[in-house]
Amino acid sequence: MNTGELLSIEPLELNFPFELKKQISCSLQLSNKTDSYVAFKVKTTNPKKYCVRPNTGIVMPRSTCDVMVTMQAQKEAPPDMQCKDKFLLQSVKTNDGASPKDISADMFNKEAGHVVEECKLRVVYVSPPQPPSPVPEGSEEGSSPRGSISENGILNGSDFTEVARGFTERPEALEKSAEARAHISRLTEEKNNAIQQNSKLRQELFSSRKTDEHRLSCMGESCAAKAPFSKGFDSGIFNSG
Repeated sequence: MNTGELLSIEPLELNFPFELKKQISCSLQLSNKTDSYVAFKVKTTNPKKYCVRPNTGIVMPRSTCDVMVTMQAQKEAPPDMQCKDKFLLQSVKTNDGASPKDISADMFNKEAGHVVEECKLRVVYVSPPQPPSPVPEGSEEGSSPRGSISENGILNGSDFTEVARGFTERPEALEKSAEARAHISRLTEEKNNAIQQNSKLRQELFSSRKTDEHRLSCMGESCAAKAPFSKGFDSGIFNSG
């Protein structure tokens, strides 16, 4: 942050996440450190490349003002991502109650005896947002589309596109897979029901056999108890008179 007597400026570098063919913006915050009205003006070494809004204005006492700087879309990246563009922010005390329409170029003329504070700002290009996390190569056949993996474990850009395309071009395969899983689930349930029914029938059959054997056993004992009386009649042991 600049520690001038009139304005504090944050940040002192204009950081642009550089991307080709895309407008990029960043902002400055100007804070009035005084009890006076302060006029400001923003200049740049490359006015065709940047749009500054507002490029002039008034910051009221003990208040702040935001300035938006927009870089036009670029067709080529600079060598080594270095930028030589510079900005100059000038500030000067003005009359109480002044408005932006009261600002004139003469207010920032040092030769006219005005006390003008100046702060130079440089432009810095920063790396754009990183791509999504690497996609690991699967080990199961048919699990998902796979691209080639480079030696450092990063999925190649063209292969990443193929992976994404594979997910969008295989909805029918995914739907069939879901139907197959549902069919297998139904067959498994039917198999379990059949096993339970078979077990129940075996238990009933076993119980029925036990009951029949018990009945036959009782009938055999009854016949054995009557046998001596039959032998007595047959052998004539009991005489009639």
